[in-house]
Amino acid sequence: MEKTTPGSVTTDSSVRFVDVLSDDGTRIRAWSNDPEGTIDGPTVVLCNGLGTSPWAWPALLDPDCGVRVVSWNHRGVGGSARPTDPSRVGITEFVEDGLSVMDHFGVDRAVLMGWSMGVNTMFELALRHPERVTGLFAVCGVPGNTFATMLAPLRLPHWAARIATVNLSRLMKVGGRVLTPIASRLPVGTRTVNVLGHTGFMFPQAHPEVSARAIREFLATPIEWYFHLALKTSEHARVSLSTISVPAFFVAGTFDVLAGARDMASAAARMQEATYVELRASHFAQMEQPEVVHQLLVEFLERVG
Repeated sequence: MEKTTPGSVTTDSSVRFVDVLSDDGTRIRAWSNDPEGTIDGPTVVLCNGLGTSPWAWPALLDPDCGVRVVSWNHRGVGGSARPTDPSRVGITEFVEDGLSVMDHFGVDRAVLMGWSMGVNTMFELALRHPERVTGLFAVCGVPGNTFATMLAPLRLPHWAARIATVNLSRLMKVGGRVLTPIASRLPVGTRTVNVLGHTGFMFPQAHPEVSARAIREFLATPIEWYFHLALKTSEHARVSLSTISVPAFFVAGTFDVLAGARDMASAAARMQEATYVELRASHFAQMEQPEVVHQLLVEFLERVG
């Protein structure tokens, strides 16, 4: 399923990157938090938030975190190539990419961890390939129809939330060519992060310098491409949970405006073996309370393992 491009490995002090070919030939930038191969612990496959990078997970960048993570950057993001057919950027293709990354790292079965839109990918992969999955750890995300759960603190009906957020995404895609040059040049540092941490959209960050890098990486993606991805993923319907039997854990943020906590609680209640925890956090719970989210993950891995 996967092929590695010769000479494509690059490293960071806490992350190792390698290029992998997905099923349709698209080059995917995969990564691991174990550049030296020294982490002694279970492997988790991370289905990351749309357009995000390893630096959105500060606790997992600690060499003593005890969890080996393998993941990848989405198509057209962070060194991953855009597909020849630009329509091939939905959840189905993300599942293909995830399987290719698992094969490259020699991961036959593992716990999947998802954040935001990555929760859609995680559940779709578990539905289509249950033999590859031993557990599901969802952070601030729902198993499908995500756009209908946005703006949850405003208590909008699902249909209204979906119309508002999909149309906003269409507007941002159209205006992306004008906005991208501005966004990509914004000077994002710890001061910017501290200001964002008091907006309500995001709360104070535990590691502002790491969060600043995560934001800079995010803004490097052209806005029109990001919202092209977003609109394609908005087509992903809610996954039927009745056939998914592996243990699951849901970590929700009470004040999350991008993935409603009540919808995460409802999803957990529909599963045979699921735990639900709600934190006083925004959509960026693992950046605001990294130690808490990490401890919940470690406890879940111990239970599953």
